[in-house]
Amino acid sequence: MNNSGSASLRSAPAGLLVNSQTPLTQGHPDIASSQDPAQSRLRIEQAIWNDSERDSEREQILSLLTEHGVALADRTTMPGHLTGSALVVNNAGTHVLLLFHAKLQRWLQPGGHADGDHELAAVALREATEETGIEGLAVLLPAVDLDIHRIPARGDMDSHLHLDLRFVVLAPEGAIAHKNHESEALRWVTPQELAELTDEPGLVRLCTAGLEALEQYRSNGQT
Repeated sequence: MNNSGSASLRSAPAGLLVNSQTPLTQGHPDIASSQDPAQSRLRIEQAIWNDSERDSEREQILSLLTEHGVALADRTTMPGHLTGSALVVNNAGTHVLLLFHAKLQRWLQPGGHADGDHELAAVALREATEETGIEGLAVLLPAVDLDIHRIPARGDMDSHLHLDLRFVVLAPEGAIAHKNHESEALRWVTPQELAELTDEPGLVRLCTAGLEALEQYRSNGQT
């Protein structure tokens, strides 16, 4: 793997949140599924944010990736495993889509297990498509947030960590969402409404970072 971009392991100064790459839809070769842990390492290293606290969690995940390699994308790997999630934003950039998770009983962004796929942008896009029912979603690179959070024990699965890389995913104009079995409800909300619905600091942070990244992307002449 080319490590010439190692400077990306630092928090970015304000105004450097996204590149100018066109958002990518499912099936695009640039986000093809991969079983190579070098690909998840690349996405994690490329991620850009203004929050320096994310840097320590990035280093923790990279250390676990070095230790576990390909197995870190397996949902059975302990003490935790890779996941990908999406801040789904409407075409106007004014609302984000939340789901009320059936098992966890709280409002969350779409996302889920990598299940062997080290292309975390594709994971986030796949999960967003499955959980919202919206066709034509597109993921913006690079990732804008990262979060390590604990999942409580359930059934045969002990308590464990989700090592979550988070992307902005754009919905097409006129998108209509349809929930699946994993959620009890879906709701388009403004940032203010999101803050009223949840006390999850990571979700509030993701919303702020994602909408800022989208605004900067579009201010650079992208649509």
